[in-house]
Amino acid sequence: MYFTKPVNKLTFQEVVHFLKQGVPENTLLDYKYMLPKDNEKFAKTIAAFANSMGGTVIIGVKDEHDKPKPPFTGIAFHGKIRGQIESIIQNYIDPIVFVDIATCKDPKSNNMFVVVNIPQSNLTPHLVGRLKRAYIRTGQASRPEVIVHPDKLPWLMDNRRKSQNLRHILLDKAEAHFNNFLRSAGKEPSSVQAVCGFTLMPLYPQTPIADYKALPSILQKLAFDCAGQTWPEQGTVNSVQDGIVLNPARSLSAWELNCYGLISQKTVLAGEDSYIDMPRFFKECVLFFKTASRFYEAIGYISPLLLRVKIANARGAKIKTPNGEKEIIEDYVRLDKNVQPLLLSGNMAQFSSEILEELSWSLNLPMSQEEGGLKTAHDILQSCKII
Repeated sequence: MYFTKPVNKLTFQEVVHFLKQGVPENTLLDYKYMLPKDNEKFAKTIAAFANSMGGTVIIGVKDEHDKPKPPFTGIAFHGKIRGQIESIIQNYIDPIVFVDIATCKDPKSNNMFVVVNIPQSNLTPHLVGRLKRAYIRTGQASRPEVIVHPDKLPWLMDNRRKSQNLRHILLDKAEAHFNNFLRSAGKEPSSVQAVCGFTLMPLYPQTPIADYKALPSILQKLAFDCAGQTWPEQGTVNSVQDGIVLNPARSLSAWELNCYGLISQKTVLAGEDSYIDMPRFFKECVLFFKTASRFYEAIGYISPLLLRVKIANARGAKIKTPNGEKEIIEDYVRLDKNVQPLLLSGNMAQFSSEILEELSWSLNLPMSQEEGGLKTAHDILQSCKII
């Protein structure tokens, strides 16, 4: 949540730099000097984060009035703490919570900080201890976690349903923004062939996680060099409710970012002759994941994501292969997957390849390179000179 890179890449000094900012404990952040001797108490903290918005626990930090107290020297290094934390989660929380744990070691003093990132869970409620109690974060210093009474568990589930409704609203808005863009370009959406959309967003959006006014500058930071070409392509940036839309100058496509953590790219795959540019399709898929990974690192988001890949009006579109033409017979394809942000940054090539394979199969596209089909995502990333 608070670091702009995966926790397994954090250094000791980067944690110190964050602590010097004096961010107080809140619904998303907790400081502990040592791993508590009361295992159930620590499990309560982890479960409360998972049942709420997710969050971060930093171990090795003394606090005063809820703020980190210098000097920031950490605690003596010992290699078993990761196993201890995993054991506490497995023994005290049902269902278990999957967390990211990093030990950030100071090479000079041999001290360390331990950073535990807890994603917002899609398996709530997580119950703690023998009494099977559910907890949530409050943001209050005196009572950082409170018990959710059994009578109130439907409320916890209702929050999830509200998040799902918000998710549908955000997806529908992004769809409407692209349709309006097509109309402004003189294209009726229903008549445009093979419209592809890649969208990632929080699995359970609740509140804004980025300042909408900061999105233009975040968009600039997402840009990277792809074999001499800037990606995402430059174009016109317009503000919309809760976000911005980028329309690249040279194609019928659009990018959207919003303050709830949605990033979307939509593009028309087929030309006027109904042929799909396969290399471009594969390349844009892989580069979308690369861009999305940078977006979530920039806003410090670590909780589960929903990936939606949607291709509409595809039937009748064609591709050329060494063995002749192939025609798409499906009119509509949609893939929905739950994704962890760290998966995008940590194993992007494999993840992208799996998505490409599934899409190729669904669209009756050739699967092998001999047929003019799928390159591996690793090959695409190499050809773009970004790995």
